[in-house]
Amino acid sequence: MYFQEFGDSFIYLLLYVDDTLIASKDKSLISKLKSQLNNEFMMKDLGIAKKIFSMEIHKGRKDVKLYLSQRKYLEKVIDKLNMTNCKPMATPLAPHFKLLAKSYPASEEEIVKMSHVPYSTVVGGLMHVMVCTRPDLAYAVSVVSRIYIIKVRINRKL
Repeated sequence: MYFQEFGDSFIYLLLYVDDTLIASKDKSLISKLKSQLNNEFMMKDLGIAKKIFSMEIHKGRKDVKLYLSQRKYLEKVIDKLNMTNCKPMATPLAPHFKLLAKSYPASEEEIVKMSHVPYSTVVGGLMHVMVCTRPDLAYAVSVVSRIYIIKVRINRKL
């Protein structure tokens, strides 16, 4: 992320691989920066940003605020994990939730069943959402990642 101050105005330039997002209250600053970048690089102007890094960008109707959402991304992850009919929860994970040794798979059948759960996909998807828009998922991600470590240890025993 780069930014520059011009008196009372700021311009922000976000770059990631081949994606660019330019933001400023002053539209003339945006036009000037796009022109400068276009002189140096091959660029395609896609207009007003609607999505970046799997985050949808929505502008408030009555205010000038921008809102970020990862609803569609999460729906894809849930669908990929065949969990579209799962029960939604109001809180990501209750703080009193504890992993107990007796809840780990004990039988050979449970171990085989757990080996087919794509925990790395779950942990990676949750981490992406946590970092981008939902820091409240941090505790849940830490718990799920511990379960993933246990799964890896179990798979090594197989």
